[in-house]
Amino acid sequence: MDPDLGSDVVTLGFIKNLTIDGATGRVSFVLELTTPACPVKDDLKAQATQVVETLPWVTKADVILSARPITAENSAGADMKATGLSLVNNVIAVSSCKGGVGKSTTAVNLAFALDRQGAKVGILDADIYGPSLPTMVAPDTEMVEFVESQIRPMVRQTGLDAEGQPKGVKLMSFGYVNPGAAAVMRGPMVIQLINQLLTLTSWGELDYLVIDMPPGTGDIPLTLCQSLNITAAVIVTTPQRLSFTDVVKGVDMFDTVNVPCVAVVENMAYADVSALDYVDSREDMNRNGGVAGAWQRLRQDIEDVLEDEDGIRTGKRAVVDDLITVVQRRLREDRIARPLFGQGHRQRLADMWGLDNTVSLPVLEEVSKSGDSGTPLVVSEPDSSSAQIFMDLAGRVVREVAKLRYDRSRLRPSVTYLPVEHVIAVTLHGAAGLTDDGHMESDISPPQKIAPAALRRQCRCAMCVEEMTGRQLLQPETISEDIKPVEIGAVGNYAIGITWTDGHKSLFPYRSFVDGYDTRSDRKASEEIEF
Repeated sequence: MDPDLGSDVVTLGFIKNLTIDGATGRVSFVLELTTPACPVKDDLKAQATQVVETLPWVTKADVILSARPITAENSAGADMKATGLSLVNNVIAVSSCKGGVGKSTTAVNLAFALDRQGAKVGILDADIYGPSLPTMVAPDTEMVEFVESQIRPMVRQTGLDAEGQPKGVKLMSFGYVNPGAAAVMRGPMVIQLINQLLTLTSWGELDYLVIDMPPGTGDIPLTLCQSLNITAAVIVTTPQRLSFTDVVKGVDMFDTVNVPCVAVVENMAYADVSALDYVDSREDMNRNGGVAGAWQRLRQDIEDVLEDEDGIRTGKRAVVDDLITVVQRRLREDRIARPLFGQGHRQRLADMWGLDNTVSLPVLEEVSKSGDSGTPLVVSEPDSSSAQIFMDLAGRVVREVAKLRYDRSRLRPSVTYLPVEHVIAVTLHGAAGLTDDGHMESDISPPQKIAPAALRRQCRCAMCVEEMTGRQLLQPETISEDIKPVEIGAVGNYAIGITWTDGHKSLFPYRSFVDGYDTRSDRKASEEIEF
């Protein structure tokens, strides 16, 4: 069972080129996935092999992994066949509503994390006024080449592909084309320049093109969203309340142009510090269990050093050396995450929009160093905890994009108001299988009917529920049974917005009121696969 599309791999049409040798009992087939970066591909292969080899007549199963080929017909640039985008399968926009929150760092490391997972990746720096890509990624090629009517992208090699051929991330930025020059130009010229970088660059076959968007929600980001078939957006922010306001603006902008937001990155969320440093007084040691435990362990270690089998040690120098070693070890091993700008708004994002794919990044010196060195963190320190966070982000984005491309009907139930019955009808669409052109057939379930007043009383906006405590502010008895929706519309990919006759505007994640709805974002790759 595919954990994201909610159907078995046979029904989904993933099994190709099945051959059975009756004489030897050998079975072989191709398991064609939606993307080469599928985060559960190894588990799918292992479990598929195991399931087939449990059949009594099978002696060996050979499972070959592949991914759906990129064609001009099923690519994100299908309507731009004459351009360099014609073989780009998915476009991922990385955006923020203000500068300095780590948007470019996230975009670059996301792109190289996708490359590590086996995808063909490119990244476009769309910030013409302040291009970051030339500083953050040093390409292996020295200068941009113009071949006939197209631009050959810069490339940063990352190793060899499955066939032993060199592979890498393709790069394009105004900073590569015109290094060191300031972009002294007005909006229309900038939009034209970005369009040229997008369409004239010979991207070739790409599973993902990551676009480092310019900050804000103004003319340039809007034009990019309207002129490109953007598959999904990732929003970068910081934990402050002011930044949460920017997240709201970003979600609204992308929703306006029908681009689903699939993840939020909360950058600079905490500092990885020693638990022994995280106190201002002895009272702090007693209040914080993790900190108190660190000091208790340090005390015990010191007592162990001072006492030997005969009592107190007499060699002062040895005692001092041992004490220093103990303290250094405790400083190194007892670490905690200390919030720098508040606790953040991850839970509120989940409650309001159903955005469960939120990741927190710490403030770390190596992240800054990698950005200045020209080598992304996931390349320079692939085993570090921060690199693993970016790998996790890439896996989440891959899974959400797969659901958007191949299971869109599951993600947005139909919600309508039936005035004759005075009910809100919710129709949940199920997946029946892939058609020949790679889209999902749907299996429509009977509608769920909800009384408008009952749904209105479930509103969890800041006016109806206290943000910090979760205490309900809305008095249910004040909502009339005659209340009805004036306007209903999808907000993002996981929520519905309703304007009521009392003038109130509510936002409901589908999972909060739709029976049987499941984003499947929390399913693990280790789920059992059924054939």
